[in-house]
Amino acid sequence: FGRNPTALSLIFSEVLDIVYDNNHHRLDQWNPTLLRPQKMQEYADAVHAKGAPLSNCFGFIDGTLRDISRPKFNQRVVYNGHKRKHGLKFQSVVVPNGMIANLQGPYKGRKHDCSMLHETNLLNNLRQNAWANGEPLCLYGDPAYPLNPHLQMPFKGAQITADMRAYNKVMSQVRVTVEWLFGNITNFFKFLDFKKQMKIGLSPVGKLYVVCALLENTRTCLYGNIVSSFF
Repeated sequence: FGRNPTALSLIFSEVLDIVYDNNHHRLDQWNPTLLRPQKMQEYADAVHAKGAPLSNCFGFIDGTLRDISRPKFNQRVVYNGHKRKHGLKFQSVVVPNGMIANLQGPYKGRKHDCSMLHETNLLNNLRQNAWANGEPLCLYGDPAYPLNPHLQMPFKGAQITADMRAYNKVMSQVRVTVEWLFGNITNFFKFLDFKKQMKIGLSPVGKLYVVCALLENTRTCLYGNIVSSFF
């Protein structure tokens, strides 16, 4: 582009700030357009039509760990013992139209998914807004989350029945969409996977992931012809 790397870096950082400042509320706050009662009922009907036993599940929740370069200081804060690597965590809610309806983070890499949930306002928003015909609508997550009328999870334990195992299997098959969304973000924005450049204090690592999630939603809107649902 006829510019030196320093100028390109400054331009990139400025555009990143503009996109984040003007649009992050679409993800980290309750989206009254994407998550209005009528739309949530449509999502629940679509999930049920795919074979899910739950008729009131409108979306799926999960946490993801984004790899970062090992920091010089406070390494234990961002070290995830389960994955055995350093990273930042995000909590995502995905709905059947392929959109990320809510994204919270970044959080310390050692944070448990349940701890992230309690630090957000998501459960309160679900209690206030996730209803259809007087009945609660719910999200479906992994066993790390607490059981709640608005938050369901698989059956746990070694002595579950055959019906319980069948329930877990079918719900796992429809829940895989969460992982697809995580994969889409890193497939289209591959620099996020180059963890040697994801350095806390030198790069806005958390902001980069949020902006890429916003752009992934925009891409889904454009290719899915649902721009009005998001904007």
